[in-house]
Amino acid sequence: MKIETIKTTPIDGQMPGTSGLRKKTHIFMEPRYLENFIQATFNAIGGGTNKTFIIGGDGRYFNKEAIQTIIKIAAGNGAAGVIVGQNGILSTPAASHLIRLNKVDGGFILSASHNPGGKDEDFGIKFNTQNGGPAPEGLTDKIFAATNTIDNYKIIDADDVDLSTINITRHGDMQIHIVDAVVEYQALMEKLFDFTAIRALFAGGFTMRFDAMHAVTGPYATAILEDTLGAVAGTVVNKVPLEDFGKGHPDPNPIWAKSLIDLMMSDASPDIGAACDGDGDRNMIVGRNTYVSPSDSLAILAANAHLVPAYCKGLAGIARSMPTSAASDRVAEKLGIRSYETPTGWKFFGNLLDAGKVTICGEESAGTGSSHIREKDGLWAVLLWLNILAVRKQSVANVVTDHWETFGRDYYSRYDFEAVEIQKANKMMHHLRNQFSKLVGQSHAGLTVTSADEFSYLDPVDGTISKNQGLRITFEGGGRAVFRLSGTGTQGATVRLYLEQYSGLGGNLGLDVQTALKSLRNAAFTISDLEATIRRTEPDVIT
Repeated sequence: MKIETIKTTPIDGQMPGTSGLRKKTHIFMEPRYLENFIQATFNAIGGGTNKTFIIGGDGRYFNKEAIQTIIKIAAGNGAAGVIVGQNGILSTPAASHLIRLNKVDGGFILSASHNPGGKDEDFGIKFNTQNGGPAPEGLTDKIFAATNTIDNYKIIDADDVDLSTINITRHGDMQIHIVDAVVEYQALMEKLFDFTAIRALFAGGFTMRFDAMHAVTGPYATAILEDTLGAVAGTVVNKVPLEDFGKGHPDPNPIWAKSLIDLMMSDASPDIGAACDGDGDRNMIVGRNTYVSPSDSLAILAANAHLVPAYCKGLAGIARSMPTSAASDRVAEKLGIRSYETPTGWKFFGNLLDAGKVTICGEESAGTGSSHIREKDGLWAVLLWLNILAVRKQSVANVVTDHWETFGRDYYSRYDFEAVEIQKANKMMHHLRNQFSKLVGQSHAGLTVTSADEFSYLDPVDGTISKNQGLRITFEGGGRAVFRLSGTGTQGATVRLYLEQYSGLGGNLGLDVQTALKSLRNAAFTISDLEATIRRTEPDVIT
């Protein structure tokens, strides 16, 4: 085995504080771009000598080629071993589980999450640490700094590894283990849930449609739902992972999973519909004529988790991202446990989970998870719903309605204005921020502002402070508007506006969501001067 040290130059890497690098695929394919980022990561973690890593991705274009490069750089940096998903396929939750199960030193997860794939679309890589979760801000800042100073990378000169065959091979002193990650992930799910009860649910005629969106969860869902739990063949659709996700957008929401929504709102609807995203960490739940918002799903799962074996002794606490509705806070209050409000990003839940402060976490962006791993987990959420339905013997619609009648309803929606010029997006946020001191007491669209601030988070475990995490405006009557700039895209900025209106106990539970939010939306548009600054009033996506 020949090890080469290649002279190179710094790269335009990820932004400081972000958990990974996401760019157009063709940028990753440029000479030395991928190599530099991987070597920068090794530099930031203190090298690879005698360490072992998990490697895998969501199967998008360039996934296999990138994995071959990472394997060779790991060997060049003296790694003891790598564990790779068969065919390079590995869901993000499965990767987190393998990191924890094998007690390795971290993992390279190749995905741009819910973004489209293909040579002209998006690619991404992130590093997860020993706890199985995304790298914390301190480490991502080190990786970012290393991308700006790197001047060489270490790589071996060797043939590519056969990723299709489950086997153990070697590159010199480094062991390469190709594994079927579905097997280990399913074993974990069988420990958490009552598979006997779910199997009986399907045996009794319960029907389902699971849309894998030609992404990573197809093999997992087929093995668990159809082969093990007895859902009829064909329950899982779009089950084969494709490099371009079948030219679709693997984001499980009513826009990009419209065919599933249409089915669930039709006379031919099965009992439940579900979908997962590109790397398997996000989920969408739909009942017959009933769309379940991610915020409501988090709250309902937390309120009913005691019905499931893994959580029958109760929850330590519940955590949600700041833009997520307060529905889960009311569940925590009734259960007599703590609720935590964190910035957006799963890494903020990691400390709470590791410290045993929370058991279930969730984000409005369709991510839910628990202490079983350190990532959000789409298929886990689907199985949790199925287990709850099997015990309660109610429809999705009845479970949702019962929840609203018990806790009140949080009308909630997110508006995404995509590919906004960064200068215009920053101008709007600056304009909004400068108004905060005079907003309280003002009335807009018939709503009076009660508070306005910029969210900062003090981590209760390690004491770190994360500032500038979103602009919040609350109104009399239980309304709230949140503005954030998102970094999940690869072009321009995405301006996100989150609207939330609480009905209160005994309030009107049956309004159309956008009707219930109309005054709040108008007030948010006026206060932010949205049209004048970003020249947009119609969002690209409404969820």
